[in-house]
Amino acid sequence: MQATTLVPRTADLFHQGLERQAGSALLRFGAARQRPAGRIGWSGDGAAAWLDEARGHVWSVGEPAAAAGLVLRAAHELPGHVREFTGPRGTDALAGRHLPVTGAVEWVFRWTMEEPPVQRAEERVVALEESHHEELLAFLTAHSPAHSTGPGSFGVSLWAGIRDPDGRLVACGAMSSLRDSGAPLMASVATDAGLRGQGLGAALTAWLTRYAVRRHGYCTLWQLADNTPAERLYTRLGYRNEDPCVAARIAA
Repeated sequence: MQATTLVPRTADLFHQGLERQAGSALLRFGAARQRPAGRIGWSGDGAAAWLDEARGHVWSVGEPAAAAGLVLRAAHELPGHVREFTGPRGTDALAGRHLPVTGAVEWVFRWTMEEPPVQRAEERVVALEESHHEELLAFLTAHSPAHSTGPGSFGVSLWAGIRDPDGRLVACGAMSSLRDSGAPLMASVATDAGLRGQGLGAALTAWLTRYAVRRHGYCTLWQLADNTPAERLYTRLGYRNEDPCVAARIAA
């Protein structure tokens, strides 16, 4: 009879105090302190990692070399199950010395615990209902075709939007959540391509941030590393910029 080896499960991803260090907000907000039943995790000197089994995605924080070591360990212990990973900037190059890493994209995980300054046009933001999903999808397809979250996506609790005087949707955004922890995650903020630069995105972002901070005490979001306009906006609205990350796939 063939023996079955069970992958060890880390009792506490937080035992090193990494979540209190700059650059580890993804651990602090993205991993529930009370570990979901059966979640697989790893920790080492200077890093911690955990697995989103549904996606085959390993999340890691800490020093890049230590985080890359945990990604390698996860891929070795769960061959065929680990398909992608997110880690501190540089993890992809280090893991790529031993794994076929592809499709690396640099991100910043940003967060705030403060309500932002009130923005012009913020009073125009309204909550949208399920009956508006078809309109939202058409708007996102036209003005933000690479959107990460769409109507009906998992974890979305709220859509909000701005309309022009004729009732036409000119901006939208969603309040979603991080899978493991349920932390509020802003997603798919988009404005009409012909109306950009008028503060609509800032108004919607501030409104959604305020909504999350008042209900949860904080808000998080992902920002592409090379998105300079978004970088300036999120900084102006009080979002911290301490968590440069990279996401990549592991080729079959």
